[in-house]
Amino acid sequence: MASGFQNMAKIPELRRRLLYTLAMLAIYRIGVFVTTPGVNAAVMSKIVSQSSGSFLGLFNMFSGGALEKMSIFALGIMPYISSSIIIQLLTVVIPKLEQIQKEGEAGRRRINQYTRYGCVILSLIQSYFIAGWLISNNSAYGNLGEVVPNPGWMFYLLTMISLTTGTAFIMWLGEQITERGIGNGISLIIFAGIITDIPSALVRLAERAREGNLTAFSLALMGLIVVVVVAVIIFFERGQRRIPVQYAKRVVGRKMFGGQSTHLPLKVNTAGVIPPIFASSILMFPQQIASFLNNSFARAISDALHPGDWRYNVLYVGLIIFFCYFYTAVTFNPVDVADNMRKYGGFIPGIRPGKATASYIDKVLTRITAGGALYVSVICVLPNLLSDNLGVPFRFGGTGLMIVVGVALDTVQQIESHLITRNYEGFTGPKGPRIRGRGGRVTAPVGG
Repeated sequence: MASGFQNMAKIPELRRRLLYTLAMLAIYRIGVFVTTPGVNAAVMSKIVSQSSGSFLGLFNMFSGGALEKMSIFALGIMPYISSSIIIQLLTVVIPKLEQIQKEGEAGRRRINQYTRYGCVILSLIQSYFIAGWLISNNSAYGNLGEVVPNPGWMFYLLTMISLTTGTAFIMWLGEQITERGIGNGISLIIFAGIITDIPSALVRLAERAREGNLTAFSLALMGLIVVVVVAVIIFFERGQRRIPVQYAKRVVGRKMFGGQSTHLPLKVNTAGVIPPIFASSILMFPQQIASFLNNSFARAISDALHPGDWRYNVLYVGLIIFFCYFYTAVTFNPVDVADNMRKYGGFIPGIRPGKATASYIDKVLTRITAGGALYVSVICVLPNLLSDNLGVPFRFGGTGLMIVVGVALDTVQQIESHLITRNYEGFTGPKGPRIRGRGGRVTAPVGG
């Protein structure tokens, strides 16, 4: 692993990508400290700190602490994620959008443009309700001070412009990281927001321990939970079902190709960290609107979608399972894989090429995705329940830890791919030659 880090500096392109990624994330973190005009950030911080285990605490975690400071980045990247979910769902049910998506690079750009438009619209809606909620806090938390000293229509307008612009800028940062940096930009932004809360959370944990509110047994058990959860995440994220593939010998001109035995790796969790991010985003949106409306119906919705409530957990698990299957179906097409295998003379022993191969791959993928969805659900829900029972003020486990470890593994894997492509050893040592499938998505070591 040490040689892998040393080799990173030897590749100019990889070095530039890493520095660019770090620079973009630094800009994002600086923007978190820019307060929305007309808001008393000190009072807002007190309000959010009193709701660390509620919806506000969860929303503050995903925004990287921007809600606590009522920053221009307070909405975070969630409107973009919500817009992306809506567009992907519409692509399945609207033939015109499905046709656009199949147009290659031009179609992908058009879909991305629609996603950006949707992000702006959702940001305007959410920022309007946030402005109303901030004004209502003047009376709800009057003992702490005025959150908005000068409420009025001008404050609504400034808040909508500031928060929408902030979300659009974060969206741009994420896209730039994906294109010119390392890793998925949107996931890295969420990752950066979560890990920045860890030092302050450890300080709060130490203070509670000094005050005698936490026993040594609770601290030791919490540490054990964190270690076990991280180990389970790494095990399952690396887990694969390898389908053996045999390539027949072919003669092209005077050269002979093929005759190799390899495998098709199917990940247990093909969707990665996308399902918990999508599920959290969907549950946050209605609860956010309900929290900003002052009526009995809205309060009932807010109570039902409170993190830790059994109704919230049931919906959360259901959405995670749905998005595990949905995102896997979007990113992995068994028919295309089977066609590519047949085109290059590959076949699965005992399975006829073509339709039968596609059906077999789909059957195996469906079964292992069920295990992957169950694993993601348990990781995202069970540690949070345990931490609630232990009375720990910071949710070390669950969704946050799943995102942190998953994004870190994905980023390291991309860095390792750059190293291996240029004949350098990766973090896990030397690797053999690899076969790359359609679009570079399916890779497998020869003779594995």
